[in-house]
Amino acid sequence: MTSEPEDLEAEGAEDLFGLRVVALEAGGRVDKALAAALPEFSRARLQALIAEGRVSRDGTAVADGSARAVAGDYRVEIPPPVAAEPQPEDIPLVVLFEDAHLIVIDKPPGVAMHPAPGSESGTLVNALLHHCGDSLSGIGGVARPGIVHRIDKDTSGVVVVAKTDAAHQGLSALFAAHDIDRVYVALTRGAPSPIRGTIEGAIARSTSDRKKMALVKTGGRHAVTHYTVVRTFGPVERPLAARVACRLETGRTHQIRVHLASKGSPCLGDPTYGSGSPAQPVKDAIAAAGLKRQALHAAVLGFVHPITGETMRFESPLPEDMARLEQLLGRL
Repeated sequence: MTSEPEDLEAEGAEDLFGLRVVALEAGGRVDKALAAALPEFSRARLQALIAEGRVSRDGTAVADGSARAVAGDYRVEIPPPVAAEPQPEDIPLVVLFEDAHLIVIDKPPGVAMHPAPGSESGTLVNALLHHCGDSLSGIGGVARPGIVHRIDKDTSGVVVVAKTDAAHQGLSALFAAHDIDRVYVALTRGAPSPIRGTIEGAIARSTSDRKKMALVKTGGRHAVTHYTVVRTFGPVERPLAARVACRLETGRTHQIRVHLASKGSPCLGDPTYGSGSPAQPVKDAIAAAGLKRQALHAAVLGFVHPITGETMRFESPLPEDMARLEQLLGRL
């Protein structure tokens, strides 16, 4: 990747304020059809833009690059270029474990994993480049060195980063095989019913809002979340809020947030999926706790060390805002 603007001159395409417009005929996969029509973009690049909700047909977002191309005018939004090489920044890190192969961090809320439009600095990658120097895996590319998995910017908790390519490949294989123990704690509006269960449903980019993910009946990526209601707050027969432990079987973008919202119990404070307002006592508790994000925390991360074979498990207590909110909810 370079810092130079992408060349947008292509036969049969028109540039409109950072968008590429191209007419496609019906038939074949949409990502292949776009790649053929826009040869300066690789198919992988177009698939990434589709996943980010930056490709639309006649005003409707394209949710799945493998779907059959439908005739129409397609627009491809080209995001502004990101600096090719993030710069080291002296940002404090809470290091839970570190050896020559990997590093485990307790990420605070409000810190993005890696540079992206709107978050070009102050990310975990910037902090890791200062802390680790050049000893980060290069598999993720210069913008995402060492990044094996991600959690949302405003989600806190445990993440593992690879320092060598061998560790990166080993960790990636574990995640792909769902052989990672991942438990998140969510504070939710109301409580999902039953108190223990599995939420299963494919997730794809929303066709109405590219910043959101949604459950879809066709296409998308298979997603499974196992949950347990650990504690409820307020009347037993109709809880106002709950503490819910979510164990990930898969790891899709916004998976827990989408799945809990589908049960009618979104994370408290979630600006994207928290449709509907919590009860006034819960709103008061959120304000008093100073929670300004979704109440979601990656509390447990367990895996077998890809190089040493050691079984590893890391736990992170709730950060201050969620701990305070739980304390206040306990008084309802």
